[in-house]
Amino acid sequence: MTVTLEAYGGLAAASNLRRPSEVLDTDALPETAAAELAQLLAAAVSMPQGDGTGRARDAMSYTITVQDGDRVTVLEQSDAAMTPAFAALLTWLKKHFAQQ
Repeated sequence: MTVTLEAYGGLAAASNLRRPSEVLDTDALPETAAAELAQLLAAAVSMPQGDGTGRARDAMSYTITVQDGDRVTVLEQSDAAMTPAFAALLTWLKKHFAQQ
């Protein structure tokens, strides 16, 4: 399974235009980390997406794409309207990519 994180918008939007997406292959993770990520993904997918009413000027937006075989799941939320499950998943991914 691969997980891709894209971040865009916000005050630094112009500097993020050329920033590549961050990609994680769960086969490269230790078993406990892969299990933790799977739980966070399941929780984020099960939560209803925001209705988009929480728009804020200069808010960051995030797209997390999960490809598991032929199945692709796309989660999109922003700083202005983010579910707790999506926030937990985003935090986990940011910590993982920061350690790379």
